[in-house]
Amino acid sequence: MSLVARHLEADGIPTVVIGSARDIVEECGVARFLFSDFPLGNPCGAPYDRPMQQAIVGFALDLLESATLPRTTVQTPLRWGDDESWKERYARVDPEAAEALRRAGEARRAAQTRAKARGGSA
Repeated sequence: MSLVARHLEADGIPTVVIGSARDIVEECGVARFLFSDFPLGNPCGAPYDRPMQQAIVGFALDLLESATLPRTTVQTPLRWGDDESWKERYARVDPEAAEALRRAGEARRAAQTRAKARGGSA
């Protein structure tokens, strides 16, 4: 999405990227970035939380109007919830699940290799 935004900007179309992966989006160098400190995949707020989602869209429109410098990043003041412990648990793999995930990855890679040898896709 960041690369699409850069392409649009190069053609004179202003953009705002709303995202949760600050390091990645900033590295891409988008013109305007609204950062939400939320779990990946949820940059516009919690599912079914319309007031939060509307506020984030409002922040994005304000950023579109107010940003005067290139590569402007603004962080929303919103929080995912009262309990910030989701950050410690997010995408954590428990040791007992690690072996099952490793086996599933190996099986997927083997299936991809077989499909590629047949000239198809997995």
